[in-house]
Amino acid sequence: MSSAAMQLAAASGLMSLGLFGVAVVLLALLAGGFWLGSRVKYRESPRPRPEEQPQLPPEGAVHEVRENREPEEIPQIPKGGRPLTPYELSNMQTRPSESKDRPRWSKGSSGSFGGGGLGAH
Repeated sequence: MSSAAMQLAAASGLMSLGLFGVAVVLLALLAGGFWLGSRVKYRESPRPRPEEQPQLPPEGAVHEVRENREPEEIPQIPKGGRPLTPYELSNMQTRPSESKDRPRWSKGSSGSFGGGGLGAH
């Protein structure tokens, strides 16, 4: 065997040994991750038993109520009066609407910002 072939074989063997070492380190890290995960799970509180699960209310499932709502009116400023600041306004509530018609968006509009519609024309 020539010296060039021996150097090539030695470098190849050294590279194989290095790759084997990297594989062993990766397997050790993976095993350590599983071990650490099992320790964390062991310290967690146990899962709730069936009797501890959430229960439906006695009157049954809560159903959706569909109604139109409208805002309370903002107080009008008397002639020559000073406008109200946001701090002087109360928490503006909503109330059920008299109208049963559902509001519709204009034709060709999705009704949302950036919805891709043509917008109002």
